[in-house]
Amino acid sequence: MTCIKTFCVLVLVPVLLAGGLAACAPVRVLNAVASASPGYAVAADQPYGALPRQRLDIYTPTVDRPADGWPVVVFFYGGSWNSGERADYRFVGAALAARGVLTLVADYRLYPEVRYPEFLNDSALALDWGLRSAARLGGDPRRVFVMGHSAGGYNAAMLALDPRWLAATGQRPQALAGWIGLAGPYDFFPTDNPDAQPVFFHPNYPPNAQPIEFGTMKGLPTFLGAPVNDRLVSPTRSTRALAARLEAAGTAVTLRLYERATHATLIGAFAPPLRWIAPVLDDVLGFIATTPPRP
Repeated sequence: MTCIKTFCVLVLVPVLLAGGLAACAPVRVLNAVASASPGYAVAADQPYGALPRQRLDIYTPTVDRPADGWPVVVFFYGGSWNSGERADYRFVGAALAARGVLTLVADYRLYPEVRYPEFLNDSALALDWGLRSAARLGGDPRRVFVMGHSAGGYNAAMLALDPRWLAATGQRPQALAGWIGLAGPYDFFPTDNPDAQPVFFHPNYPPNAQPIEFGTMKGLPTFLGAPVNDRLVSPTRSTRALAARLEAAGTAVTLRLYERATHATLIGAFAPPLRWIAPVLDDVLGFIATTPPRP
């Protein structure tokens, strides 16, 4: 067993099992490994809007560019809409870009600066920027995916399922090739998460604010992944239920449930030292590769 894997098994995994991810020392280890990995270049701190947190990092593959351009992923991280920094997720951008996916990792405004729905407006602006910039960056504008983990999975789901948010930018969900949700909360009102409660005005939750409400019509190709045992977001109430509703409406859904992963290690498994936990990176890449370009 290598030194880095020994560290991950004895130190990193227990911390992530406890639920910690962003801005912790173990994530700095994952990002240090990503920084030393070949196969991508990063252009940090690109504005997609005028506000300080409306910025993103671009991870560009250094492998040969396909004739039509690389597929594109716009990624939103989790943190109960209270925390998170795009730099903490370098390991996600690096993992995807090194395998030939142009990846944008975006910040968005958080509580207490904003509540619902302002972070969705930010996310829509970031996705609009990605759609409009795909060709210029070397991507294929017909193969743009929105992806998120945890709270970011909620953001991705709302952009893909509810046309209100992209409409404000002049876009439609149909501009996407598909979307990817990892351990996202899709049906969670009322929530017992004290961090999420004020974000959604608990107990006076706004109407039409849950992805599960928008799964009744045939939609974009969808990848949904979750741990079998997730102590933060119910995989049964959220992931399984949304998959069933989308499939009943005729949507093509790829559902993957992971035995060894936790809420935090599901996204941590994108990093080389933790890929033994779950094949989520390979599964996401397989979904991207097999999803046809949008018409």
